[in-house]
Amino acid sequence: MKRFLAFALATALFLGCGSAQHEVPESRPSAAVAAKLQKVDAVVQEMIAKSKVAGEVVLVAKDGEIVFTGVYGKMDLESGAPMRADAIFRIYSMTKAIVTAGALILVDEGKLRLDAPVAELLPEFKGVQVYAADGNRAPARPPTVKDLMLHTAGFTYGGGDRPVGKQYQEKKPMESPDLDEMMKRLAAIPLAFEPGKDWVYSVSIDVLGAVVERASGQKLDRFLQERIFTPLDMKDTGFHVPPEKAERFARLYVRNEKGLKVDDAQREKYLKPPGLLSGGGGLVGTARDYMRFMLMVDGDGSLHGRRILRPETVRLMTSNQLPKEAFPIYFGKQVRHGTGFGLGFSVRTADTEWDPQARLGEYGWGGAASTHYWASPKDHLVVVTMEQTFPYSFDTEFALKGLIYDALLKP
Repeated sequence: MKRFLAFALATALFLGCGSAQHEVPESRPSAAVAAKLQKVDAVVQEMIAKSKVAGEVVLVAKDGEIVFTGVYGKMDLESGAPMRADAIFRIYSMTKAIVTAGALILVDEGKLRLDAPVAELLPEFKGVQVYAADGNRAPARPPTVKDLMLHTAGFTYGGGDRPVGKQYQEKKPMESPDLDEMMKRLAAIPLAFEPGKDWVYSVSIDVLGAVVERASGQKLDRFLQERIFTPLDMKDTGFHVPPEKAERFARLYVRNEKGLKVDDAQREKYLKPPGLLSGGGGLVGTARDYMRFMLMVDGDGSLHGRRILRPETVRLMTSNQLPKEAFPIYFGKQVRHGTGFGLGFSVRTADTEWDPQARLGEYGWGGAASTHYWASPKDHLVVVTMEQTFPYSFDTEFALKGLIYDALLKP
């Protein structure tokens, strides 16, 4: 699709999502900047031609205004349905930052403390142990709410070579019918390490979701709807896709050496409300909605006059909070040098060979289906990319990041 046609279509669809006065304003960059941004089109189209991705939505905001919208490829290869700006995507771990923000709302209101032991809100964890080869023991200190946000509490996802992995596989906490049952199953599994002494990507934000429920007295979906989605006009974000929106639900594809194969097993479960409200990966939403969330963060906790978080709280989200022992973050043998973690986001702390195009202070994350977002706070630049491709790949983020920074930040 040509650039001007994509822009016109996207504008119509975004405005069709709701009242125009509530939409993020759009601005047309200079001809020189626009010419540089057009390189994004060629890169994404090449990825589609090589069957690396079926379709993509790319949004770029600078100084609180949308300066680039790209809508590419197909939402459904089987039917031929084109990608659309208001397509609904499984955002998986992009859920984590939203749920962390929800918990921080309660911190701002004095209903939750960052240093509160998890067991203070979730009594199931009062007797939690730490794994030791010579016999499990009580932790030197209890895991806290802040540990949950930082992935330093001692939980895992049950994979890798951690000895506790077998117990995760046996007790299947992520297959629990609801959060209460999940907490019971997790509490019976020892922590993989002493709280605060390591960083392991984990189910900790699912635990944080249960903390939000106990502290607020509301179910997680209701709380997020009332405190984040409605105030920010995130009208297509939730834990399932209602029937009237199903035609906008993008198909999920598995990529291998032969190309893309549809994964329908990841469709039906999203078409009805789930029992387990996964704070770590259960949400669906649009590029537009997530951009609104990110612009709230970029706006020091406020968007269009609606304050969600205090500015000082946002700074905890967007600056490294990891203790020295847990820095930097890593996945198996992949060490992300120069990358720490704030309360909800990874944070770039130094220039290294890992993601060399990233800027100091950049924060962001992604989702299992290769969705991405990143923001440079000193430049007030935010990027959201949405696709639905398994297994997770950095291809889109790494291919576009340098182009976008070059277009908008260099003369």
